[in-house]
Amino acid sequence: MLNVCFAGVTGWTAAAIVPAIGAATDLALTSGVSRSAAGRSLAEVTGLDVDGSVYATVPAALDAAAVDVVVDFTKAGVVRDNVWAAVAAGKHVVIGTSGLTADDYAEIDKHAREHGVGVLAAGNFSVGAAVLRRAAALAARHVAHWEIIDYASAAKGDVPSGTARELAETLGQVRQPGGAVPLADLHGPVEARGADVAGSRVHSVRLPGFVVSTEVVFAGVGERVIMRHDPGPSADPYVAGTLLAIRRVGEAVGVRRGIDSLLFDES
Repeated sequence: MLNVCFAGVTGWTAAAIVPAIGAATDLALTSGVSRSAAGRSLAEVTGLDVDGSVYATVPAALDAAAVDVVVDFTKAGVVRDNVWAAVAAGKHVVIGTSGLTADDYAEIDKHAREHGVGVLAAGNFSVGAAVLRRAAALAARHVAHWEIIDYASAAKGDVPSGTARELAETLGQVRQPGGAVPLADLHGPVEARGADVAGSRVHSVRLPGFVVSTEVVFAGVGERVIMRHDPGPSADPYVAGTLLAIRRVGEAVGVRRGIDSLLFDES
């Protein structure tokens, strides 16, 4: 039985994932973290028949309850401190919060190895997003030019989304895309060309009606290949991937990125 602390227990994603943790026979929800609900019981906050309480911080939750894995679906401004505290306490961590950079993950990886724990981070825990990432990495071996378009709700403040950032970093490990007009040679605001993330141009669109959609456009001479992942309005697509990550995060020490590392044969 794995004991789980869910940071962000009152959030949008938690509404789908927390009941699935509660229903699993091999997982136990033992604590939650939420500043707005701190001091209340888990049963009251989640509607589940579980023991335990909700705490204002991750360290407080770890001090009060048995925890094997901390799951973080909070906000960009607090996720790093949450992860750092959990790793320092010797707990495995599943990160579903966006906003961390490649440098952040390098530091977390070092921290996790020093404490002998596993960290599994994914910009998107849906199987569909994992398939997109794997298919795009394959395409990048053969098509030299691409750009990424990141769609999210008007209220999402971190740019680009973790899904788009993770995709760009994955493609950057395959190779760098073919060049376009250098920024210094552009006429007009260079911001119109998007941000450079691991060598890829990424354009973030923030509008009502989106959750987190990710599109990558590959182009060659006289042809284009467009790949896109569109989740629905609920957090249901992220349940299976998150549970898989909780169950397997302890299999390796250090940081692993993306649930495709769990879904696909790396050989």
